Amino acid sequence: MLFKALLVFLLIAFAETANGIVRVRFLSRRLGNRRARVVSLLSGCLLILLITWSTLPWIDPPSVADALLIGTLWLVLMLAYDIGIGRWAFGMRWKRILADFDLRQGNYLALGMLWIFLAPVLVFLVR
Repeated sequence: MLFKALLVFLLIAFAETANGIVRVRFLSRRLGNRRARVVSLLSGCLLILLITWSTLPWIDPPSVADALLIGTLWLVLMLAYDIGIGRWAFGMRWKRILADFDLRQGNYLALGMLWIFLAPVLVFLVR
């Protein structure tokens, strides 16, 4: 189950990376940064939901606790991925990386992380 969850995480990471590229390259120019962030949050949550909905039967968690374990795994991996990319690929300072999680500054990464954590449990309960 955890290996399958890891494979699905890679799909989510790819989808979320593409979502971020679309936000930076296209949406921000057309909608402005704040609106682009909202649209990107919503489209990112939809992507996570669609991926989770279509793959959770394949992962086949036997219980809510296992679905929660998958959400925890995805959260930890996505945090490591986002922070790692920001820090080492783009050379961002820690202060800038942490600002991406600050809702008061109009940054919604914390909400996206909450969603990736909850999505497996919500899909498990609905299915």
